[in-house]
Amino acid sequence: MKKSTSTFTCPLKSIAKLATIATILAASFNVFAEPVEIKFSHVVAENTPKGQMALKFKELIEQRLPGEYVVNVFPNSQLFGDNNELAALLLNDVQFVAPSLSKFERFTKKLQIFDLPFLFENMAAVDRFQQSDSGQKLLNAMNRKGLVGLGYLHNGMKQFSANDPLALPKDANGKKFRIMASDVIAAQFDAVGAIPVKKPFSEVFTLLQTRAIDGQENTWSNTYSMKFYEVQSHITESNHGVLDYMVVTSNTFWKGLPADKRAIFKSSLDEAIALGNKIAAEKDNQDRQAIIDSKRSELVTLAPAARLQWVNAMKPVWAKFEDQIGKDMIDAAQAANTK
Repeated sequence: MKKSTSTFTCPLKSIAKLATIATILAASFNVFAEPVEIKFSHVVAENTPKGQMALKFKELIEQRLPGEYVVNVFPNSQLFGDNNELAALLLNDVQFVAPSLSKFERFTKKLQIFDLPFLFENMAAVDRFQQSDSGQKLLNAMNRKGLVGLGYLHNGMKQFSANDPLALPKDANGKKFRIMASDVIAAQFDAVGAIPVKKPFSEVFTLLQTRAIDGQENTWSNTYSMKFYEVQSHITESNHGVLDYMVVTSNTFWKGLPADKRAIFKSSLDEAIALGNKIAAEKDNQDRQAIIDSKRSELVTLAPAARLQWVNAMKPVWAKFEDQIGKDMIDAAQAANTK
């Protein structure tokens, strides 16, 4: 009798069918997968340049990567305040923040350049410096500390406000001013005999309203959107410093993005920042005029001789921080004033 030698063979057609089914199932899982949540936290109102920039970024990402990512924006310190948002970023509790440049002091001393009083003549000079090789180099100054700088966002030039007119440096003597956590800004107020008080941005209105502090420094946009002008009788148009932000993420999150997605995130952010900067320039004039029209706060304009007194009183702060910032950086910033 002939012994049977038949064996089981899987037809090629069956293999092809199984492969097709597997592909369909994989596609189905992708279709029904939850989009990745991206949290963007900031401390100002939605109607500010930063607030509008963040909303534009959300719009672009959800438009260009539909179903893959959803960007949730948390304004007005809803999620984190300006004293803990960077720690939250490094813990991946939030993926994007845009702190004022002063907030990076503990990660790099180089960015203190933007806090030096009377360094930049106007926002055009600030922009020229930021787009220069020196300015772009500063975006990478915190890579070793886990932070990736993605772009500069403008707010505007800073003005002094107080419960009394600040016409000359001596008028600030003995007064308490809220400042961000910045050694340079603290030294700026020390130079005129004032008392710098480091407090979160979200507390400023209440501190002014209750007279726990006498004054503060801020841009027209922030002063208007946060209604500081309603609880300050005088604003000095000093244009003594710049308040800008840097949009940052963590190395961990940024490197974790696929290269093609990372490129879309960067281009979307560049576009959103360009919009934010355009709005900042427009709002600077609009909000200044709105404050004047409100008649809630009196505008103090500095005559050239009075302004020179402020400059002479505060400019020595530059030398105090020159070693930390770098003379080459300060020279590059000054050069941006003359182009």
